[in-house]
Amino acid sequence: MSFKKGDTISVLDEDISGTVLKAEGSTISVETEDGFVLNFESHELIKIKSEKELESDLLFNNPTSHVISEKEEYKPRKSVRVKPKERFEPTMEVDLHIHNLTKSTRNMGNYDMLTLQLDTAKHKLEFAMKNRIQKVVFIHGVGEGVLKMELEYLFNHYDNLKYYDANYQKYGVGATEVYIFQNVK
Repeated sequence: MSFKKGDTISVLDEDISGTVLKAEGSTISVETEDGFVLNFESHELIKIKSEKELESDLLFNNPTSHVISEKEEYKPRKSVRVKPKERFEPTMEVDLHIHNLTKSTRNMGNYDMLTLQLDTAKHKLEFAMKNRIQKVVFIHGVGEGVLKMELEYLFNHYDNLKYYDANYQKYGVGATEVYIFQNVK
């Protein structure tokens, strides 16, 4: 490779880059970014190209762009550490207590309240399936167990999910966790 005065270069085996001052045969005089003048053999240097030249090299698979990318400093990606206990936490909770679903139950009978709770559960379940949310906890409370039985009847209509009692320490007896299988064929 030939170098001329003004070319921006990088040294292959060291973390040095700079500008060519003069080229005499295979010996190249380089002024480093720190202001030192050093002599290198031409086979020890690589020419650093402008952004446009680098883009065209990537298009045509030029091997020099590969050497430059190897020299660039590796910066590991930061990963957020999730505690094992939190990893298994459900991503969505749906509280089906009637006071959370409507302002007043004054003109509602038991059937109306149960229908509102089941409609809400169905809509939230469909939302979770559409948005690929795997775990949903439905908080239904203890009561007489009517809502829990109706929820189980609703869940049995779906082939791509399983349900079970939610974490007892967090929810007590009054919650059911649903696991939705994602790639069911």
